[in-house]
Amino acid sequence: MLIVEKATEVVGLGAIQHSSGVKFRVWAPHADSVAVAGTFNDWSETANLCEAEEHGNWFVDISNAKVGDEYRFVIVNGDQKLNRIDPRARQVTNSVGNSVIADLSFDWGDDNFKMPSWNELVIYELHVGTFNRSGDGVGTLDEAAAKLPYLAKLGINAIELMPLSEFAGDLSWGYNPAHPFAVETTYGGPDGLRRFIKAAHQHNIAVIIDVVYNHFGPSDLDLWQFDGWSENDKGGIYFYNDWRSSTPWGDTRPDYGRGEVRQYIFDNAMMWLEEYHADGLRYDMTLYMRSVDGDEGRAIPEGFTLAQWINREINQRFPGKITIAEDLRNNPEMTKDSLFGGAHFSTQWDAQFVHPIRAVLIEIDDQNRSMDSVKNAILAKYNSDVFQRVVYTESHDEV
Repeated sequence: MLIVEKATEVVGLGAIQHSSGVKFRVWAPHADSVAVAGTFNDWSETANLCEAEEHGNWFVDISNAKVGDEYRFVIVNGDQKLNRIDPRARQVTNSVGNSVIADLSFDWGDDNFKMPSWNELVIYELHVGTFNRSGDGVGTLDEAAAKLPYLAKLGINAIELMPLSEFAGDLSWGYNPAHPFAVETTYGGPDGLRRFIKAAHQHNIAVIIDVVYNHFGPSDLDLWQFDGWSENDKGGIYFYNDWRSSTPWGDTRPDYGRGEVRQYIFDNAMMWLEEYHADGLRYDMTLYMRSVDGDEGRAIPEGFTLAQWINREINQRFPGKITIAEDLRNNPEMTKDSLFGGAHFSTQWDAQFVHPIRAVLIEIDDQNRSMDSVKNAILAKYNSDVFQRVVYTESHDEV
């Protein structure tokens, strides 16, 4: 199945800086009114009212808003008055705090890094919060960067950072993204990530970002019933509001069939590559993007085509950057070219390798070890290509 899709031209969603202020635009199709309250207007809920635009967007240009200012959207829907963090905020004070107008400028120097050929990648999965922390605190990206020479000496030439989007609390695996566009504050925020990637490139190490598109939250989630509308008491405009909402992490599956949500996730994927110079993306559990609960009879075709669209665009716009699926169903469709109906991932985590090899490694009695399973694990491939799989024995799940 090939869906030919083109990115929608949406100018200035979020807080967009310009020479004489900041433009704010937010999607809230069921709102009766929207205002922007922030440090620039003493948190007034009436000083900066937005104008309604087409497609459910609301817009205001505020001349005295500037980088570093905090703000929120104030949304009125009937009797409801909702105070929301910007869904596209690049920075927040914390997961239940305020949006921050982030400084998007950064001195990348002469960073024109090209990642090694995929067949040469030695990937180190890294959890920022615990990798190089001091004492009982939470590790930061700057602390992790200090250990890059050690990783380079080990022979590592690619780092996969476990999810970085702002999550509830200070210490988490990261698979509970509350604000998908904001880099976790305790890790060092957007500048911390830019410094880390720039330093990694200087050590000839690629950086792959782990992204979570199979669900959001479920806690500290301002996207939930964002503009006050929902059906069946479910998540509202960003989420499915029927049986397709159900995930192992709550009723928080994004609505992959709604154009604005597709664009939201598409733009998020492109952000990591464009604004942060990341070298690829690893998608968390794609099985739950393309199906409700792993049951192929409860498939979600639009989740599959969304991944297909993003991956095809990355392949065209950023040749050589890698996309990795964690699907774990030994499905060759995930790494097949979209021209032939595949999801167009570069490669996928290989369950055909990790489970049989781990079983052999932990077996105590030699006579119970299956050498056939080792042979089959080594020789497995997808679509006749041995490099369409990432082989590993340790990950955050197995550890």
